[in-house]
Amino acid sequence: QVQLVEFGGGLVQAGGSLRLSCAASGRTFSTLSMGWFRQAPGKERESVAAISWSGGSTYYADSVKGRFTISNDNAKNTVYLQMNSLKPEDTAVYYCAAKIGGASMNPVNYNYWGQGTQVTVSS
Repeated sequence: QVQLVEFGGGLVQAGGSLRLSCAASGRTFSTLSMGWFRQAPGKERESVAAISWSGGSTYYADSVKGRFTISNDNAKNTVYLQMNSLKPEDTAVYYCAAKIGGASMNPVNYNYWGQGTQVTVSS
């Protein structure tokens, strides 16, 4: 079993930055691939970014490429999402998720989910 807890959400003005963190426990973190997903009111959950367990492979949704960066720190069992140049359309609840094996941008492939953290970008 894996427990995930997200930190770092909040309210920011358009053009600003936030860094989300997701702390994992319960399983050797270095064997998990991690992903960030988001869900805005009235919309389906969408993928944002994913990273392989080694950190050697990263993937991004087109909507966040060049603005968001996913990274991990296996020593701290933590994955990060650095979000720059935020836009109002980035407003959503952000979830981190974990899976065994290779990274994926498909949320159905993830077994473990955090509770989510709200990110609100004002115009």
